[in-house]
Amino acid sequence: MMHRRHTTLREKGRRQAIRGPAYMFNERGTSLTTEEERFLDAAEYGNIPVVRKMLEECKTLNFNCVDYMGQNALQLAVANEHLEVTELLLKKKGLARVGDALLLAISKGYVRIVEAILAHPAFAGGLRLTLSPLEQELRDDDFYAYDEDGTRFSQDITPVILASHCQEYEIVHILLMKGARIERPHDYFCKCNECTEKQKRDSFSHSRSRMNAYKGLASAAYLSLSSEDPVLTALELSNELARLANIETEFKNDYRKLSMQCKDFVVGVLDLCRDTEEVEAILNGDVDQMPPAEHQRPCLSRVKLAIKYEVKKFVAHPNCQQQLLTIWYENLSGLRQQSIGVKCLTVLGVTIGLPFLAIAYWIIPCSKLGQILRSPFMKFVAHAVSFTIFLGLLVLNASDRFEGVKNLPNETITDHPRQVFRVKTTQFSWTELLIMKWVLGMIWSECKEIWTDGPREYVMHLWNVLDFGMLSIFVASFTARFMAFLKASKAQLYIDLHVPNHDISNASLPADIAYFTYARNKWRPSDPQIISEGLYAIAVVLSFSRIAYILPANESFGPLQISLGRTVKDIFKFMVIFIMVFVAFMIGMFNLYSYYLGAKYNPAFTTVEESFKTLFWSIFGLSEVISVVLKYDHKFIENIGYVLYGVYNVTMVVVLLNMLIAMINSSYQEIE
Repeated sequence: MMHRRHTTLREKGRRQAIRGPAYMFNERGTSLTTEEERFLDAAEYGNIPVVRKMLEECKTLNFNCVDYMGQNALQLAVANEHLEVTELLLKKKGLARVGDALLLAISKGYVRIVEAILAHPAFAGGLRLTLSPLEQELRDDDFYAYDEDGTRFSQDITPVILASHCQEYEIVHILLMKGARIERPHDYFCKCNECTEKQKRDSFSHSRSRMNAYKGLASAAYLSLSSEDPVLTALELSNELARLANIETEFKNDYRKLSMQCKDFVVGVLDLCRDTEEVEAILNGDVDQMPPAEHQRPCLSRVKLAIKYEVKKFVAHPNCQQQLLTIWYENLSGLRQQSIGVKCLTVLGVTIGLPFLAIAYWIIPCSKLGQILRSPFMKFVAHAVSFTIFLGLLVLNASDRFEGVKNLPNETITDHPRQVFRVKTTQFSWTELLIMKWVLGMIWSECKEIWTDGPREYVMHLWNVLDFGMLSIFVASFTARFMAFLKASKAQLYIDLHVPNHDISNASLPADIAYFTYARNKWRPSDPQIISEGLYAIAVVLSFSRIAYILPANESFGPLQISLGRTVKDIFKFMVIFIMVFVAFMIGMFNLYSYYLGAKYNPAFTTVEESFKTLFWSIFGLSEVISVVLKYDHKFIENIGYVLYGVYNVTMVVVLLNMLIAMINSSYQEIE
């Protein structure tokens, strides 16, 4: 590359530029002539007559000469904001370092000088505005200063990137009108020839160029002037930067800062709204689309995107919340100003009349009543009431066993002597049939959501995954119960056809038929009814845990529910250290006492299973010190056991558990 820097054109056009003390002590450096010193001084101090006279009359003047700091006349004039001197110099052909002068003017915010430099013939095609100094170097000219130190600006900086960094709105606008753009960096894992070559040649410069490009893209000046939809661009860029923060961990803080800068930009745009129309334009996006029909609700595409990318400030902004509340009480505008008592009475009325309201909406969906029921508030209340009734059915289904079951596991009770016991136990009650209908309705609702949002978007929400799991377990439970009922019915049919006795208790039955007459204590572990009951219990737990989905709607319970979710994340982080310590002591204590099986006062630590039980319950203070005592006089083993057991309790109970409590407390304070 060095042979490109020392071309004949450079040797004739300007002296070798070496900055700082290096110029004065370098062997190749030559001192300036009196004429050149006078010319540089005139350019620096804005002496227009002297500069004009010397450019016109001094035929031997090298107007590209540089001072001891490596700056030529154009750079000195620009640095001191001498517009007239700059214009005089720009008229000369063969002028060097025009690119440096442009970057210098941009960095100082001299708009008129930037306009004058952009009028130079070198920018006629607009190509130079899109090339960085490093790319310009390959063109083999003096557009930038290429010497031992290179240009004073980073070699990957283009004019529009620098203007964006400096938040110079007017200059960014001028450059954009000239066709300049910031090229979006390729994906971090891109394997194209260009990225591979840059990474191989200089990985640091490659990373720095990506960072500078993203800084330009994330600037408010560039976002607001270059994009037709700045809010959408900023939201997508903030998500991309947040993702890069987790990939390029060495630049994590920089990427997170830029991501937050994009989020602050969209919040700032929302701050500037003056009326409802402007707020709707920002929240909905696509302002050029046809306006929604009379009964069609705004799509709120930007709000959904902000929720997806966790831009909380945007969603929680008063302007956004005010618009959301307006939509929330759609067709119920008077209810918003009512007291809590009136709202509670409304909810009670919907609860009592829900079946009739559902039928009315099904028959006349386009009526005034249908429009009211279609409002988000009424849909939320109806959904909450419906799910509350579903939970009530789950409780009611278990109410007959609140005071204990009528028959013990070793007893069988039938309605008549010829009835198979399992036919009675596998029959569905009326509450279970209602539960099945509710489950089918919820499955239909989930299918509609998958059809509307798409499978990929559906699984991105944790509550959807919980609903899918809950409904799947309910279906599996009812399916297993139905299979048990079918098998019991077949056994009953066999008895009705082949057993003449009225009482089947003394009849000789095949083993597969007799099995369905046995009491619960003789059922196989893989019996479908046992599996059904186990799955049903899990589904009930998941059903009640789903109440947490409604809690964030309340200002008091919402932070508690969010804190609970954050606590679960903290526990998962804590479990990594916890498991490491737990396994270390479990294996260590097992190795110490495994040889003393039967020689201890209790079986603690003699097997892996006993080691796990002893150490686990020790966390809750339910293990005894006698666990380490031997019946033999092996004091060395006992002493080591005492030490290890004591260190374990101190580490687990005093250190780790208190650390977990501190983590949970910190998370809750952040949410508050």
